[in-house]
Parts: sequence; C-alpha cells; structure tokens
Amino acid sequence: MHLSLHKAVLLPLLGLALTTLGHTAEARPSRLDKIQHVIVIYGENRSFDNLYGLFPGADGIAQALKHYQPQTDLNGQVLASLPPVWKKGDQPDTSYPSALPNQPFRLDDAAIGKPLNSATRDLVHRFYQNQEQINGGRNDRFAALSDAGGLAMGYYDGSSLPMWQLARQYTLADHFFMGAFGGSFLNHMWLVCACTPEFQSAPDSMRAKVDAQGRLLRKADSPASATLGPVKLHDGAVTPDGYAVNTTQPPYQPSGIPPKAEGDPTMADPAKHPLPAQSLPTIGDRLTAKGISWAWYAGGWKTAQQDRSKIYNDGEVNFQPHHQPFNYFANYAPGTAARAEHLKDGADFLAAIDAGTLPQVAFYKPQGNLNEHPGYTDVMSGDAHIAQIVKRIRASKLWAHTAIIVTYDENGGFWDHVAPPKGDRWGPGTRVPTLIISPYAKKGYVDHTVYDTTSILKFLTHRFRLQPLPGVRANVGDFSQAFN
Repeated sequence: MHLSLHKAVLLPLLGLALTTLGHTAEARPSRLDKIQHVIVIYGENRSFDNLYGLFPGADGIAQALKHYQPQTDLNGQVLASLPPVWKKGDQPDTSYPSALPNQPFRLDDAAIGKPLNSATRDLVHRFYQNQEQINGGRNDRFAALSDAGGLAMGYYDGSSLPMWQLARQYTLADHFFMGAFGGSFLNHMWLVCACTPEFQSAPDSMRAKVDAQGRLLRKADSPASATLGPVKLHDGAVTPDGYAVNTTQPPYQPSGIPPKAEGDPTMADPAKHPLPAQSLPTIGDRLTAKGISWAWYAGGWKTAQQDRSKIYNDGEVNFQPHHQPFNYFANYAPGTAARAEHLKDGADFLAAIDAGTLPQVAFYKPQGNLNEHPGYTDVMSGDAHIAQIVKRIRASKLWAHTAIIVTYDENGGFWDHVAPPKGDRWGPGTRVPTLIISPYAKKGYVDHTVYDTTSILKFLTHRFRLQPLPGVRANVGDFSQAFN
C-alpha cells in the first residue's frame, strides 16, 4: 500500500519534471540567438581547390602536392601526363598545352591564359561520375572521367576575387563538402530537404545502367584510355531503382519543359517527363511550422515566367529552372498561398535588404549569368555580384544581427584533393568553398570543421529550434565553431 502510494504520487511528478525539463531545454537561450537573420547565398560549380587552393592557412594546393595522388587512367594505371583538354567531343582544345604534367595546374597562369574573367568550357558534373572520380577518397580519376579531360585539374589564384578579401576578414570553412554526389539539381534538393527525390514512373530511357559495383556501364565504342577521348557511359537522370539524381525538370513553370499546347500554362507538359511533384518535408515546411519567416529569392524568377526565351538562353539572365528546388514540391505549387509568400524574385531580395524587411531566413540564388558556372559564365562576374550583395547587407540595418553563409552547390567537375567524410548512398561529394560572414563570425579564421550542405539545415534547426529533417547527417558540424 505504501509503495503504491509513492508510485501514484511520484510518477506524475516525474512526468511533470521531464516535461518541464524538455520545455526548459527548448527555451534555453543560445549564444546564437543574437543572430536574427540568416542569409544563404548559393553559387555554382567550383571546388575548394579550384578557387581557394592558394588561400593562406587553408588545406589547399600546397598540402595536396605533399601527398599528391597522381591521376590514373580508366584501367587504374598512372597517366604519364594529363589527357588533353577536350572540346565538345573528342577533339583536343589547342588553346591548352597538349601534354600537361600529371598534377594540378593554374588556369590563370601566363602559359595557360585563362583568367578569372574568362569562361572555360563546362565539365561533366554528374552523380555516378563524381563517385568514380572520388574513387574511394583517392580523388585520382577526375581527369579520366571528365568529358573535359585535363581541364578538371585546373585551379586559379583567387586572391584578386572580392569574396577572397571577405574570406580573409571573416571565416572560411575549408572542409565543407557538397551534400550529394554530382550536379546542381540534386545538391539544391539536399540544400532544402536533405533528400533525393523519387521518380518511380521514369521511363527506361531516363534510367542509368550500372554494374554490380554501382558504376556506370561503358558503351561499346568508349575509348580504352582517357588519352584517346572522353569515356562514353550509359548514363541517365534516374537511378535504376527510381531516384532522380541528375537534372530533371520541375513540374511547374518556370520549367525547361514548356506547357502542353492548350494545356495549363503553369504546368510542364507531363508527356515530356518532368519530375513528379514531391511531398517530402523541406526546411521551408519546418520554418513555417515554427512561425519563422522565410523566402527563396531567385534572380530572373519573374522574367522566366513572363518570357521563356530567358530560360537556358546562355546569355542575359540565363534562368536555370533546375536551380529552383521549391518549385518541385507540391506544397509550393502554382496557386498556393505558400508559393506567393515564399518564392520570390531577386529584385525583391534587394528591395527587402534596403528596406530592412528581409524574413528571418533568406535563400538567394543568382541568375545564370551571375552564378560562376563554367561554360556559360566566368568566375569574376559572379564573385563580384555576390560581394556586392554582401556589401549591401553590411550597409543595411539588418547587418548587426545577421549571419551570411556563402557557398557553392557543387564542384562543377573540378578536382579537389580532400577525401569526403563517410556518408551514405547519396553523398557527401567533393569539397566546395564556404564563407561565414557576420558580426558574430570569427575574424580572419580558417575553420577546419567538417561540414556539408546539410550543415546549413542543421544550423537553422539549432538556431530556430526546428524539428530536424531526417536526412541531415549526424557526423558534420552546424557552424557553431565559426561563431564567437
């Protein structure tokens, strides 16, 4: 009887104590609470070594050369020299030396003559190729698996870049890895949901063909050596088991797939196989559930909806629909209140900075001609554009309580010497540059903490006390180390 009485009294009290403890833990002030605004700026297609390999104090080219892993051919043998830099196809680009040494080389060196303000050709940057280039962490197949050959080993002296100067003032993370293997489409998905979208209805023509080790099968006419031409592969946008890993188009406009004739003008033609609308939870959903204001701002968003000629036009604007991750999710479909509230134009971003009315969390995606992507733009124009955005924020009344994270979606096919951390089927992939710019960021600091794209989600979850997204990786940091 005495024991039963104790149970009757103590168990409810214990439950109340645990409940109170939980609420106290959630409400406990954090040193990050002074950060009222988080702005994520997402550039394009540059590995860390490609832009910041010569940055003082960073794990860069000097460290790579101390323990250099020579590039190997398709058969695993060390290449005597790098493969030629290929034009589109198997013709060598004669503007590059014909037999570059088997090592990284400066693109902006006088002998190469490719300065930061000139565009190089694009390089393959896809899901399966990136894994084979990394080659278990040896990073020795970048040249052999690239359709651009030796160009994959190119890097710059980035010290003249405006963002380099900001990296010297604030924090540069030199062990930040792209969240997923491959290209922009999948890494934008990992930025907003830490997930890989499903496409179970994809036709066989869109599916990759892989061997028992999960590597792409070679085509019958693929060259035996990377020195004879780019490898030819049975690639696809979708895995054999129905996950979209390379560029697929959004189901909603603006999309690379036009509307069906006489169909709904806000939709992509379903007969052309856009990605089905996704329903997995996103960071936007988590922020909304917590009452945190947020928006995704995209350069050219309104223009692309009004004028399809500005989509993938390799010129002014050059809007990239596969860089707009929320446009793939049913919660942000055309006509929804959430779309109107959260998906906005780059001009809205600038106006909100100047007025001091940015939401608590803002993502900014520069339009194509200002995003630093090889092939259709150069490094300097995009870097200067991002630096101007940062300058504008620093001059605004938002600055005193803001953290800016500037990073790149993926490596663009460029080599990097640091092995990614252990992950899962989807990543992490190659290392990319990341800057943390804030009054609260450590000054003149190189942060060697291991991060990946999901670290941004982890930081937002920590700062705003959100329900975590399932795909966020446990073995990467949340940027706490970067702040005083």
